Amino acid sequence: MEFCLLSPPNSPLPVIRLNPKDISPIKSRFKFLPVHAVASESTMANSIRVAAAQMTSINDLAANFATCSRLVKEAASAGAKLLCFPENFSYVAAKDGDSLKIAETLDGPIIKGYCSLARESNIWLSLGGFQEKASDDAHLCNTHVLIDDAGNIRSTSRKMHLFDVDVPGGMVYKESSFTEPGNDIVAVDSPFGRLGLTVCYDLRFPELYQQLRFHHDAQVLLVPAAFTKVTGQAHWEILLRARAIETQCYVIAAAQAGKHNDKRESYGDTLIIDPWGTIVGRLPDRLSTGIAVADIDFSLIDSVRVKMPIAKHRKPIEFWKSASL
Repeated sequence: MEFCLLSPPNSPLPVIRLNPKDISPIKSRFKFLPVHAVASESTMANSIRVAAAQMTSINDLAANFATCSRLVKEAASAGAKLLCFPENFSYVAAKDGDSLKIAETLDGPIIKGYCSLARESNIWLSLGGFQEKASDDAHLCNTHVLIDDAGNIRSTSRKMHLFDVDVPGGMVYKESSFTEPGNDIVAVDSPFGRLGLTVCYDLRFPELYQQLRFHHDAQVLLVPAAFTKVTGQAHWEILLRARAIETQCYVIAAAQAGKHNDKRESYGDTLIIDPWGTIVGRLPDRLSTGIAVADIDFSLIDSVRVKMPIAKHRKPIEFWKSASL
């Protein structure tokens, strides 16, 4: 049996190997704990493990659910307490109008299935972009749904910035033709810190992330996405690391990857980035299906913010209104 003798703070912990029958004569003089217990107490106090999924969703709800189920089990086995899925995790349409046909309310069978998945695996799920029924039949909401480990919906956030873009060298997109934009900034408390919820194209608008950090106290920013191959190659990592650095938050960016159909291809490259802008989680293959795993270190968040106190140095909005140009 292996025990570690508790020593004063900041001193090495000597490891003592004893036969259990030899312990009783000395146990009244010292306090012993199993080595694994000491390590787990230290780890749990400062960090918690999270994961981000990468997948290639198609126009098949059942097939995508099977992929998500496998990734949930993989994340739970790796010790992750939160798994983040990308935008359009449950469905990517092959034809115009198909997304509207499968859109459901949040109490419909699709989300209920994912709530059961979270409960059965005892893990929180960030569902990065669900086709939720909107206020009329011609539109849906691209909704980020956060589910806790008991299978309850904790929060939702509807994609604010819609992708109406003529991609250079790529396709023309007009998300606003079938999507109703959100208008609420959403941050929610969790075991993984205070989470800021966003979706994909929101990433290009730093004002939203500034609001989440400096006015809503976010510590971890969730950026589920389905970036195109062209825009992802040019800007994906740069934008994500910039959001992490300028807000001093962790960024968890779950991505769609590869060819969904003949018309649509996503960049991939799922990333987890720390508040200093360092990539701490990444799949070895940018296009593979799998998970990236990392630990949210709360002491690192505090350290970065104390050493570079940008929250104190920011100019108030009134300053910019009156500043000379």
